Amino acid sequence: MLTHYNTIEKDGQFEFEIKKSRFICHLKRVSNELEAQKFVQSIKKEHVKANHNCVAYLIGDYNEIQRAYDDGEPSGTAGVPMLEVLKKKDLKNVVVVVTRYFGGVKLGAGGLIRAYGKAVSQGLNAIGVVERRLHTQVTIVVTYPASGKLENSLREANYAIEDTLYSDVVSFLCLIDHEQLTTFQAAVIEWLNGQVTFEIGKDVYCDKRIVN
Repeated sequence: MLTHYNTIEKDGQFEFEIKKSRFICHLKRVSNELEAQKFVQSIKKEHVKANHNCVAYLIGDYNEIQRAYDDGEPSGTAGVPMLEVLKKKDLKNVVVVVTRYFGGVKLGAGGLIRAYGKAVSQGLNAIGVVERRLHTQVTIVVTYPASGKLENSLREANYAIEDTLYSDVVSFLCLIDHEQLTTFQAAVIEWLNGQVTFEIGKDVYCDKRIVN
């Protein structure tokens, strides 16, 4: 499991026109190739009257699965330029379908390469890109007298407190960047002179938008 990677912020689409041809960029997060293929088929079904539904996707922690399909456009003028945009943005687990309704004006090979690349680039700008970082759920258990000091120390150090539970002890639930877990635990132990118990929970990804 990667500690961090980039992907799209959400599923969505973006449309624009070049020389009377409509280009509609559809983007979706996926976790495997079957999901990507189902999405592609759904777009083709929705836009069955379109002249082309060109496809590109990158799947896997190390981009093990890479596909590019021109769907009737001249070889290398659609799917590959689309795939190259995904690679340039260093995205993972993303499928993109660019639907084209031909407007009667031919763009030529160079024009098609630019148009399909532009469709994906502008689609990504409209939808947004995020960095997904692996975080670990950590519950810090302390006595009531120590809870005030711990809460203040956490906030001063800019650690987010997700929840606080009160019973015979006080439990603070935090989400900690996986790569900072050891440093975090050491800091808490130092703040409280070792009078603390940690309960390590599951790992989850948290998204942070990347500003273009």
